Amino acid sequence: MTRYRYYTATTVDGFLADENDSLAWLFKQDTAQGGDVDPFVAQVGVQVMGATTYLWVLEHEPDWLPQLPTFVFTHRDLQPANEHVVFVSGEPTDHRSAIEEAAGEKDVWMMGGGDLAAAFASAGMLDEVELSIAPVMLGSGRRLFGGAVDLSLRTSSRSGDVLTATFDVVGPLDSR
Repeated sequence: MTRYRYYTATTVDGFLADENDSLAWLFKQDTAQGGDVDPFVAQVGVQVMGATTYLWVLEHEPDWLPQLPTFVFTHRDLQPANEHVVFVSGEPTDHRSAIEEAAGEKDVWMMGGGDLAAAFASAGMLDEVELSIAPVMLGSGRRLFGGAVDLSLRTSSRSGDVLTATFDVVGPLDSR
């Protein structure tokens, strides 16, 4: 069964990037084991991201874009980096069948941003959140998540100064 997994790095105060979309804070971190994402990527059949994440990857790490189906949610007129990139708009549920068909028996990597991840959670299309939490506080920037959701801690570990926590998504946050 296809799982939707939000796998990302964040600051202690819950930001994905600073106000200029910079990840310089992340690349300064001591990760004793190198922060290897290859084992995670091997489990993924599709990646989903917003336009800001897509443009950041193209500008800063173009060789990093995995060669697997990539759905970019956007209202902008953008050019695909390769034959694997598809631009879509609308709600996550509008594209669920296509995303899951492209994933096959593998998982969907929700790369970001935080508002898109929240939209997937609201649509019942987010099963897991895995965070690499860096010992940095930015004070402002791109938020980790744009909504309220209840999580249950499954695992935690440490690599150098970075804490990794994996959570199961329970559902919408019950504010009672």
